[in-house]
Amino acid sequence: MKRILSFITVTLLLSSVAMAQPAKTRAAATQKTEQAGKTNATDRASLMFPTTAVMPEDVIWKRDIYRQLDLTKDKNAPMYYPVEPMGRQVNLFTYLFRLILTGRINAYTYKLDGNESFDEKDKLPVKDLLERYGIYYEENGGKLTVADSDVPSAEATRYYLKESIYMDQRTGTFSTKVTALCPVLMRGADEFSTDATPYPLFWVNYDDIAPWLAKLPMMPSDLNNVTNMTADDYFAMNRYDGKIYKTNNMQGKMLSNYCETDSDLVAEQKRIEKQIDDFEKNVWGSGFLPDTTKKDSLDAEMAAKEAKAAKKPVFGNSRSSKANNEGTTTRKEREEAPANASPRVSARRQRR
Repeated sequence: MKRILSFITVTLLLSSVAMAQPAKTRAAATQKTEQAGKTNATDRASLMFPTTAVMPEDVIWKRDIYRQLDLTKDKNAPMYYPVEPMGRQVNLFTYLFRLILTGRINAYTYKLDGNESFDEKDKLPVKDLLERYGIYYEENGGKLTVADSDVPSAEATRYYLKESIYMDQRTGTFSTKVTALCPVLMRGADEFSTDATPYPLFWVNYDDIAPWLAKLPMMPSDLNNVTNMTADDYFAMNRYDGKIYKTNNMQGKMLSNYCETDSDLVAEQKRIEKQIDDFEKNVWGSGFLPDTTKKDSLDAEMAAKEAKAAKKPVFGNSRSSKANNEGTTTRKEREEAPANASPRVSARRQRR
């Protein structure tokens, strides 16, 4: 009985101490608990839905490419539909927007130079994002809520995507990994003007969102309505289609900064794509693996030489034939020689 009374007394004392804490201290403790809960949720998502391995930092070759994805194209349509949520099915922008709104992932400021930065100082507060782009929200007790009809998913018809093409010397393979995503709102088009103005919203680190994208089902095509792939599968298999608008270069220029016309821009995009393809094809000739294209060309050349040699007469008067045979014939040549062919005569100087 005494033990029970002592336990009750200790419990009451601890409760009184907790209630006696200042309001700011209790609020800080509550916020810390909520942040810990969000972190645990992210960790659980990473464990339950593992994604591809992170790109090694010591790769021997890498090329960073920025692409612009138009969601009106068929290959990019899985990211756009359904525009409004249909049961459990949502499009990519709505999914990312909800994750940012609830604090599960971080959004980072889109800078004027178009480069991404995932530093702590570049985090974009959710409230600033909503107010900057005129997204209607309600705030209740410090919690922000946005109705489904107010999420501007219909206007998010573009994405900026950064990918890294790299060669892993450990496996001797080329890989393409998406590293960052930026949804773009297209606004301003009306009945008097069809030109919409792009508004890049924010950057997200792909490694942060990959565990969550592994939970988002996608319909691969119009011919197969079964959602048998996830958003992470879609990006990991590079199913998207986008034009290059920038590369990592010393001067930090976009293609539009030095391409004067549209034809110059298209030619530059093709040139960069060809550079990447040529490097992947030719690097195998530098000691990693045999270059199959070069081997095929050598085989074809050797076959042509053999065919040419087969058509050439066995007994000729050319200098090369005399130099090669040096006055002698092989058994095969003698057997294949015509019956009416005159025998070869070799003169030897007699020793004195």
